[in-house]
Amino acid sequence: MAQAGQRKCRGCGQYFDPDRRVGSRQRYCSASPCRLVSKAQSHKRWRSKPENLNYFRGPVHVARVQAWRAAHPGYARRERPAPPLQDQCASQGVDCKDESGIRPVEAAAPLQDLLSASSPVLAGLIAHLFQITLQDEMAATARRLVQLGIDVLRGTSGGEGQASAIAAAAAARADPVQLG
Repeated sequence: MAQAGQRKCRGCGQYFDPDRRVGSRQRYCSASPCRLVSKAQSHKRWRSKPENLNYFRGPVHVARVQAWRAAHPGYARRERPAPPLQDQCASQGVDCKDESGIRPVEAAAPLQDLLSASSPVLAGLIAHLFQITLQDEMAATARRLVQLGIDVLRGTSGGEGQASAIAAAAAARADPVQLG
């Protein structure tokens, strides 16, 4: 049932609120199929007028189109920029030291905070390389890797010690191998 001010769409038959700027002239709702029907009907009405029957035919119109193309060279062949394959991320500096220059003790952030839900590849890579599946161990390893990355990017000495500490921690978790 239509409420006050609503119209029935000529395309889908549903009631809709017409755009206030169009007023009583709007006959179709804003749904995509209805807009296509509206465009086709509008085109059909325009083409049926006697003055528009030969609008795209004849030497006068051929000359008109040729003049426009001469005034706008390369319009149809201009290259449009390709959409980016992924969004660009702005680099963000991380400062892990306070005013005294001492690196604070890291709070135990949960894995969900450290690894976003959109990076299962990173979680899988950590699990594969370090052969761990427990969430707490993955969080600790990820925090060490983040700190190592920060140290490497800053050029801080001691990165080698942390790298060897991570390798030693991974080796300690590895299953023992029995020979013979």
